[in-house]
Amino acid sequence: MTAPSKVAKAGKVARALTIAGSDSGGGAGIQADLKTFQELRAFGMSAITAVTAQNTLGVRGIYPLPAEAVRMQIDAIGEDIGADAVKTGMLFGDEIIVAVAEGIRRFGWRNVVVDPVMIAKGGASLLQEQAVRALKESLLPLAMVVTPNIPEAEVLTGIAISGVTAKKEAAKRLADFGAKHVVLKGGHDVSEDGQAVDLLYDGRDFHEFRSARRDTRHTHGTGCTFAAAITAELAKGRGVAEAVEVAKAFIQAAIEDSLELGQGHGPTNHWAYRERERAR
Repeated sequence: MTAPSKVAKAGKVARALTIAGSDSGGGAGIQADLKTFQELRAFGMSAITAVTAQNTLGVRGIYPLPAEAVRMQIDAIGEDIGADAVKTGMLFGDEIIVAVAEGIRRFGWRNVVVDPVMIAKGGASLLQEQAVRALKESLLPLAMVVTPNIPEAEVLTGIAISGVTAKKEAAKRLADFGAKHVVLKGGHDVSEDGQAVDLLYDGRDFHEFRSARRDTRHTHGTGCTFAAAITAELAKGRGVAEAVEVAKAFIQAAIEDSLELGQGHGPTNHWAYRERERAR
């Protein structure tokens, strides 16, 4: 068995690894994650699980890599550079999920952010049905943070989510799968008047992160970007609540300062947060 990778010493570069699919349109997946890592001053690395042919109008094709190819990429990182935090995104199938979980255990990675990517903005399924069980049994027990939106949380928990009580119950059920922290994103919650409310559950208490809801179609990659921002901040040594707070500000800026690209669900603006910070 390969020895766990060494944790970065104080003052060293924060290292963030994303294990996800490639988005040819550049708004989500590996591309969004690496952009986010760079903007938040974390050194980004990747293990690609699948190649997609997509743009703002939708997904045209999904071409998964063999699980062995994913394992080899993870081992290449873990045996050399190492990682202070790891994010998982689109994993496509159960074999890849198992390979990812094995890699995380092999290198002793603890700051693991699981973004359970299931459905693209255009409606295309990004996770095979049989993979949901593998996600719950193999990967969620390794998660420091899991970041589902409401439709994803409904699939994982099997309950309909409407209102604060149901959101809290779903968060508790997700924690029961083994995740240490649950961030139930509020972007799909139409019950919150004028507010996008993300709910953080730490296994004991609930914390709300609120922002003004933005009426725009340019939200492609918001989930990937939000989870990647949490990952970057964990890699830099922040606690989970602090990391979520930064991620909330990062994605809010990315949505509000839109790039207006494409004819459909356009990407967010990954450099908006940095520009706002610079202007202060």
